[in-house]
Amino acid sequence: MSDAAPLLQVENLKKHFPIRGGVLGRVQNYVKAVDGVSFDVKQGETIGLVGESGCGKSTAGRVLLRLQEPTAGRIVFDGEDITQLSKAELRRRRRHMQIIFQDPYGSFNPRQTIHRLLDEAMGIQKILPKAQRRERIRELLSLVGLNPDHIDRYPHEFSGGQRQRIAIARALSVDPKLIICDEAVSSLDVSVQAQVINLLKRLQRELGLTYIFVAHDLGVVRHISDRIVVMYLGTVAEKGDTTTIFENPQHPYTRALLSAIPFPDPTRKRERMILSGDVPSPIDPPSGCPFHTRCPYVMDRCRTEVPPLHRLESGQEVACHLVEDGEINYDELRRAV
Repeated sequence: MSDAAPLLQVENLKKHFPIRGGVLGRVQNYVKAVDGVSFDVKQGETIGLVGESGCGKSTAGRVLLRLQEPTAGRIVFDGEDITQLSKAELRRRRRHMQIIFQDPYGSFNPRQTIHRLLDEAMGIQKILPKAQRRERIRELLSLVGLNPDHIDRYPHEFSGGQRQRIAIARALSVDPKLIICDEAVSSLDVSVQAQVINLLKRLQRELGLTYIFVAHDLGVVRHISDRIVVMYLGTVAEKGDTTTIFENPQHPYTRALLSAIPFPDPTRKRERMILSGDVPSPIDPPSGCPFHTRCPYVMDRCRTEVPPLHRLESGQEVACHLVEDGEINYDELRRAV
């Protein structure tokens, strides 16, 4: 990874959905789905965006492409603030920023053949003359491990794993720089998940792609991500390189997520951290630290003061008051509690 400017910079990104009610339909409150998220992505790396369902990670992915308009914040892609672009300018830039959805069948027109699905994207972005597109689509199908002779089949004639490969081919058809994988393997069988992840890694090496991998399964994220951003209730709880996060998680929420990963050795004892209660509502998030209502190490200041992201010597950034003086010794902390 070079020291050049990041391909993508996200600064204090917010997405608040209005809640309307009453006879006049006035705005009465907001769902704070994403509430001040910042991170960057370097060319050629993979960032894992993880957290429980409802933490805002999928919404963040869609807002990054302006499929949903941000409420506040900056999104700088390839040196350009795309939050300031008009719809026409954004359409031209979109060829460099693509997304793979969780349910590929739901994002396909079932009445269109695979040829039509991929040709449409290439036509909108004027990638190649029409006469050359069919051969290019055959090349893309071969690239993702499908039979190019199946170019005229319909989506329902393929399995779930094959449809996800077609979704990858469609994203690749416009020669993107950045691909957001929104729960791209969560609906697939475990064996098929491994095949798709290996395919994504191979394509990244061959084509120099950059990924944002949105997922709730940390076991999957570990195999594909260079760095991880852990989200909780629309905010960043912890971020750092994958090895450090897995070997030495600092935020209590990150530790709870990691302790829930199944381990194949039943004889090996592992610390299991079970959180009490449910995730608070993003309509009325708690004051202070968003995690304090479920944290086993909560202090009085956690209920009133929002913790900033503290940068540790390891390079991790952690939004927790406990790390103000450096890394947390959880063995001592448990004895103190």
